[in-house]
Amino acid sequence: MSLPHAILTALLEKPSSGLELTRRFDRSIGYFWSATHQQIYRELGKLEADGLIRALPAEQPVRGQKKSYEVLPAGRAELARWTAAAQDPRPHRDPLLLRLRAAAVVGTEGIEADLRRHLDLHRLQLAEYEEIERRDFPPGKDSPQDRVQHLVLRAGIDLETFWTRWLEQALEEFAELPTEQGQ
Repeated sequence: MSLPHAILTALLEKPSSGLELTRRFDRSIGYFWSATHQQIYRELGKLEADGLIRALPAEQPVRGQKKSYEVLPAGRAELARWTAAAQDPRPHRDPLLLRLRAAAVVGTEGIEADLRRHLDLHRLQLAEYEEIERRDFPPGKDSPQDRVQHLVLRAGIDLETFWTRWLEQALEEFAELPTEQGQ
């Protein structure tokens, strides 16, 4: 149920077309809640049908012109309701952890190389988040909206820091394993 709320959030920040939303998801919300172009367009249709958003009137009716959307009062109320509602944490599901568990019983061949690949990817993501933090949250930028948005970014930085450290520890552990372990 979170995709409609992610779209409502993005539209409250700035009325946008579906294409603009897709681009904005790729640059911000998509770091923690991804959606395809098709999913966004499908959800826009549902939100409009439910009376939560509306297409802005076009300056000139042109066939094929992209529609921009804005949030209606009912959409703002729904987002406020959802934001205030309690929600339990979701269990973490990660294929890498499941693959490691399986490697404990079938052997570790190939997994160490993938741990190194994951480490490289997490280091790159961490560097990207840290660059966003330097660029978008300089000292003194501390409006309530900035502070809450910075909290979201800090969560990403902290998660990438965790994964980087954990993968480094996992690789140290692998370096100490016998070469034919479990096979």
